[in-house]
Amino acid sequence: MPRLERLPEDHIYQAYGIYMLESKHRLIRNLKKLYSPSVHGHKTWRSSFVLMDYLKEYPIKKRSRVMEIGCGWGPAAVFCAKTFKADVTGVDIDKDVFPFLDVFAELNEVKVKNKVSRFENLSAKRLGKEDVIIGADICFWDSMVKPLYKLIGRALEGGTTRIIIADPGRPTFYELADMCSKKYRTRFYEWYSIEPSRSTGEILEIRPLKIK
Repeated sequence: MPRLERLPEDHIYQAYGIYMLESKHRLIRNLKKLYSPSVHGHKTWRSSFVLMDYLKEYPIKKRSRVMEIGCGWGPAAVFCAKTFKADVTGVDIDKDVFPFLDVFAELNEVKVKNKVSRFENLSAKRLGKEDVIIGADICFWDSMVKPLYKLIGRALEGGTTRIIIADPGRPTFYELADMCSKKYRTRFYEWYSIEPSRSTGEILEIRPLKIK
């Protein structure tokens, strides 16, 4: 792992209280020579900032257990660890995203646990250990709608009380939101972030019908 030196230097920016590295930063360039993330895990997606803005408005409880599914480089996971002192686990199918997440976590002086897993392999028991499950830009293929819907069901069955997903507004995301609205308590918002620049998107929050 390349050594992370202290600020300031080029290609570092701040958004929602955390430091981020641009793709042109020397550490990111060096990591890309060693690791080749697939499944769109090659950069920070703007829906992560939309999610952060939403969580500033509707915060989670301090020191909650949080899981970011399809975490990629994990900016939202780092945000939760930094802002809410949360116990955070980042989950992704691609192990090559975690060196990037680890650098972001180190830059912000937090710890995010890593877990390699498919959505289908996360059991109700494992998901239920988390108070909150978050995701950003994770419903981008038709084939992901049903696995995500089933994951949401298992998580709520296991005891998770909040699931929050941000998306730029893809048809697949709207399909997932419609499916969830027919079975669970849902809130659906058009939302935007203002840092590091303006981004627009949608937020789906799902809660169980009855809080355990």
